[in-house]
Amino acid sequence: MELWYTENHTKDVRFSMKIDRQLVSKKSRYQRIDVLESKEFGRILTLDGYLMVTQKDEFIYHEMITHVPMAVHPQVRKVLVIGAGDGGTIRELTRYDSIEHIDMVEIDKEVVEVCREYLPQTACCLDDARLDMYFEDGLKFVRTQQDAYDLIIVDSTDPFGPGEGLFTKEFYGNCYKALKEDGILINQHESPYYTEDAKAMRHAHQRIRAAFPISMVYQLHIPTYPSGHWLFGFASKKYHPVEDLRAAEWNALGLQTKYYNTELHKGSFAIPNYVKELLDD
Repeated sequence: MELWYTENHTKDVRFSMKIDRQLVSKKSRYQRIDVLESKEFGRILTLDGYLMVTQKDEFIYHEMITHVPMAVHPQVRKVLVIGAGDGGTIRELTRYDSIEHIDMVEIDKEVVEVCREYLPQTACCLDDARLDMYFEDGLKFVRTQQDAYDLIIVDSTDPFGPGEGLFTKEFYGNCYKALKEDGILINQHESPYYTEDAKAMRHAHQRIRAAFPISMVYQLHIPTYPSGHWLFGFASKKYHPVEDLRAAEWNALGLQTKYYNTELHKGSFAIPNYVKELLDD
């Protein structure tokens, strides 16, 4: 008997991978959580049936959501991470000795517990002394913050279910207030390829652009995400992601990465024309 995991990318497109076994399946207060052992991608985490993380390609997502802003902002001391229950973004942030404190706000504690047990590759730094975890709604948490953070990373699920509130105009405005005068906001920005994903991407960009003087997108390629073509948003009160890149300083840190480098950093902001047209529409 063969077992396969299938995710519907659209009503006409499906993505499947062969599965060895199911390691856990449970229903939390917010969503269904599954961890599967796959032939090609190792262990995978799905939430409500949607793929979130695989062992084989998670480094692409987590390096690009973290190192891009860290190579631009000259003094990141305090960070807010919203979502990130798998721990991968925290793992990358804790590689920087210059970071003094990280607040992580994840609505679903059971996601973190499952990842600690079944995905230690990503959850390996959740006990770092600089990290405080809050299990609550990120939208409500950020409302209470003002002039508090150098960097906010919104490592959220898709814009429905528990992650829906993290794509609103109110949320991005509250992030602006929570950042210091030279703060940076990074958010996962969906795919520009399929029609419904492109709509979510465009709406998020329009709302962020209304709040921040500098608002751009950059691209990465994740084999297991819809279309493989994914975007992150870079919004800042002060810093331009390419003009203010501190390449020599970042390279001097000697961090070993599998995907990110400072040449790729610059190139990732050179986006295809069809994406430009979507963003300018």
